[in-house]
Amino acid sequence: MELISLYLLLLLILLFIFSFIVSLFYHLHKSSFSATNLPPGATGLPLLGESLQFLSSGWNGNPQSFILERMSKFSPECFKTNILGQLVAVFCGTTGNKFLFSNENKLVTAWWPESVKKIFPSTMQRGGQKEESKRLRKLLPQFLKPEALQKYVGVMDAIAQRHFASCWENKAKVTVDSLAKRYTFWVACKLFVSVEDPDQIASFADPFELLASGIISVPIDLPGTPFNRAIKAAHLIRKKLREIIRQRKIDLATAGAGAALQQQADILSHMLTICDEEGQYMNDLEIADKILGLLIGGHDTASVTITCVVKYLAELPHVYDLVYGEQMMIAAAKAEGEALNWDDIQKMKYSWNVACEVMRLVPPLQGAFREAIHDFTYAGFFIPKGWKLYWNAHSTHRDPQYFPEPEKFNPSRFEGNGPAPYSYVPFGGGPRMCPGKEYARLEILVFIHNIVRRFKWEKVLPAEDKIIFNPMPAPANGLPIRLTPHHDPR
Repeated sequence: MELISLYLLLLLILLFIFSFIVSLFYHLHKSSFSATNLPPGATGLPLLGESLQFLSSGWNGNPQSFILERMSKFSPECFKTNILGQLVAVFCGTTGNKFLFSNENKLVTAWWPESVKKIFPSTMQRGGQKEESKRLRKLLPQFLKPEALQKYVGVMDAIAQRHFASCWENKAKVTVDSLAKRYTFWVACKLFVSVEDPDQIASFADPFELLASGIISVPIDLPGTPFNRAIKAAHLIRKKLREIIRQRKIDLATAGAGAALQQQADILSHMLTICDEEGQYMNDLEIADKILGLLIGGHDTASVTITCVVKYLAELPHVYDLVYGEQMMIAAAKAEGEALNWDDIQKMKYSWNVACEVMRLVPPLQGAFREAIHDFTYAGFFIPKGWKLYWNAHSTHRDPQYFPEPEKFNPSRFEGNGPAPYSYVPFGGGPRMCPGKEYARLEILVFIHNIVRRFKWEKVLPAEDKIIFNPMPAPANGLPIRLTPHHDPR
């Protein structure tokens, strides 16, 4: 009896503490939005805010609904909400995009949710995430400049040919989503860390799926939650990467840095051999986190577009025929076994317009966060210092003002001068535009070339059209397709 009474007493105390915390959070939460002339909007429930509505709109295949409904209800320029544990002002339309992209490091700076910070712990070391972002962007230009990209075309084509030979040929049906990810991850592993053993690459696949699903999620670290699974997956991947880093250090010490860099001129070797302005070298954890971030980018963003290109080409035979004709003209001009090159990529104009239209309808990057570093006024609304800000591609990508008949698939939108400035933002914009944009273009076009010259295809589930966002977009059932090989793939 005494134990039962003690248990009830403890339960009551816990309930009281929980109620007090919720009440305190609510009042703080309310007061932070009580200043004069703040953007209109709603902040949802204490603690959770509108996170469930924000995430579930993507799970239901209609992520634009969260943004467009609130633009209609509150303001087409800017509204407030509470998502992923933060009070956020959402900037909308081309004006909002231009304002955020043009005021980087003036009024706003990069910011990531707590879920990202906990999965990448080194971002909070040596100056925090702002300095971490600057360091990473200083590392990338050498590997993403035109001279380097030109060399990557042949490497990507060789990987694509091996990929199709092992995963597509002599198969009646395949599931595109998983195979597209396998291809893009193979390319990233080869170019970033010089890993190309299929078994070693495959060992990363499952953890990366868990990581990608939980990296932007409600940061509740309890067993079974997406966030908890993402943290565990990140630990596993980081452990594998640190083994690769240790071995590379041995190789560099044994062969000499100069000789080793010539043999393995990848991002990993570059990170191990350069220091910052203060003469400090990155430690293994920092390097592992940076490589992990790059692999995530190389694993998901391009694979999303590749998968959706395959989807739309199955649904729109006339578009497929035009892509096929363009690619076969390129193939016909090449010798037997000759790899694609930079000049071939430049000829794939219609194919790239198709990919751009896919990214308009299914943007691989839905949006990104910023933080106000000063008080300022936007569209007549007061934005206090410290507020989190968010831009979202859906606020413009489906706006009929910029894209007439926005639900219609029309690659001709990208001919000539293309869309209006700041209306088409699949790679972001301003100083923080995705530095891998051109890398992704090569990867996507190399895949398109290799698939259309080998196959025509149809969807196994013709009525299945749902794309879910979790947070990256993907077909609900992985996009199974039925393949019909061309008689002469060359």
